Amino acid sequence: MDSMEKIFGKTAQMTVLKNLIENQNEPTYLSGIAEATGLSHSSVSRVITPLIGSGVILEKPLGKQIRTFQLNMESEASKLIVDFYYKINQLVE
Repeated sequence: MDSMEKIFGKTAQMTVLKNLIENQNEPTYLSGIAEATGLSHSSVSRVITPLIGSGVILEKPLGKQIRTFQLNMESEASKLIVDFYYKINQLVE
């Protein structure tokens, strides 16, 4: 269990967000997030929607049916979340 899980518990949305923080420079697909996190494709799809809506995650279409996702590092909220993530991991281990 990592520091974020100790504080906030393990949720699908937190798991997806952590994955995107840890891979913030690499766009990925729903299936890639699902594979990396062990969550189902439908769970990833469900929890990523509010993250996109809040501007924390960027969604980019790649063709007609494929979408990529990446942490939006131009968002102030994303910057604060990333900063918090790394600081809390240093303090609570």
